[in-house]
Amino acid sequence: MAKNESTSRRVASKAAKLLANPKTPKAVKSVAASALTQAPDRKRK
Repeated sequence: MAKNESTSRRVASKAAKLLANPKTPKAVKSVAASALTQAPDRKRK
């Protein structure tokens, strides 16, 4: 993966919702977690 590539905020948001859902299969949660680890940190104001 190149340094300038990261998960978009839209995809990161959907991944977080999948992780929060207890009915989401483990395989899907694994992919969602991977996407979140590649998302840039949110900046605090």
